[in-house]
Amino acid sequence: MSASTAHSVVDAKPWTRHLSSALVILYALITILPLVWIFMTGFKTPQDSISYPPKVVFEPSLEGYVNLFTTRSRQTPEYMATLPPPDNWAEALVRDRNMVIAGPSKFGERFLNSVIIGFGSTFLSVFLGTLAAYAFSRFKIPLKDDLMFFILSTRMMPPIAVAIPIFLMYRSVGLSDTHLGMILLYTAVNISLAVWLLKGFIDEIPLEYEEAALIDGYSRLQAFIKVVLPQAATGIAATAIFCLIFSWNEYAFALLLTSGTAQTAPPFIPTIIGEGGLDWPAVAAGATLFLIPIVAFTILLRKHLLRGITFGAVRK
Repeated sequence: MSASTAHSVVDAKPWTRHLSSALVILYALITILPLVWIFMTGFKTPQDSISYPPKVVFEPSLEGYVNLFTTRSRQTPEYMATLPPPDNWAEALVRDRNMVIAGPSKFGERFLNSVIIGFGSTFLSVFLGTLAAYAFSRFKIPLKDDLMFFILSTRMMPPIAVAIPIFLMYRSVGLSDTHLGMILLYTAVNISLAVWLLKGFIDEIPLEYEEAALIDGYSRLQAFIKVVLPQAATGIAATAIFCLIFSWNEYAFALLLTSGTAQTAPPFIPTIIGEGGLDWPAVAAGATLFLIPIVAFTILLRKHLLRGITFGAVRK
């Protein structure tokens, strides 16, 4: 008997799998290369960070992180000679540049502002978006399709297009440079995305589950909390990640509407000034630390994110 040449139409051929794996690895390397370079720059000296050709092998230094968290002032050699020995390694590192630490920088405050505004707006967007999505999914609302399109249309317009009217409005009502004002603004921008994403997830939850709960004596609110929310957990997690990414990285509104009290890290990091221009190691150190919370949040919810993205891809 001749050998069978039949093959599965589902399983990929070996060369196809190898090619796909190579392309994925290549894409991953190209994507992660800028992040690796930023991380490495944070441990360079100012001279190494601007050297040409760029240095890949260098002597690591924590000068960038010290400059990020401190404010320094240059002093004369005569004054430096009168100072007592440095109390810690950071002070010794700064004195090697004929400078002294004058106090802490504002990076810690700006980073905390990002945490408060980013996570606060994300929680509010997901909370309101879940309620609105449930109403659109389960109740008969007049002009439902028109309202959904109107909600989506707010996302089509670039946020910077309304920056000046919002700036004038915020200045009039006293919300300029406040945490509450930024949280409400980011919530208004994110809620359209939250409603559209969560409505799709809730539509996939069989209505029979809620009807069974109502027959068992549950109220509508109890059925929503105990039946719908657990089923929609993957969608809520995925939506929260997308909302947090926007709130965490947003630059234009933060630059225009904040200057001190509520300023977040994105507009602050580029203003870190060193001798002769930007202090690139300090900027890279700030960018590295700024990436950690969003990366950690995404990793913690990665299972929900993957399930949420593919949710509803296969219908019964």
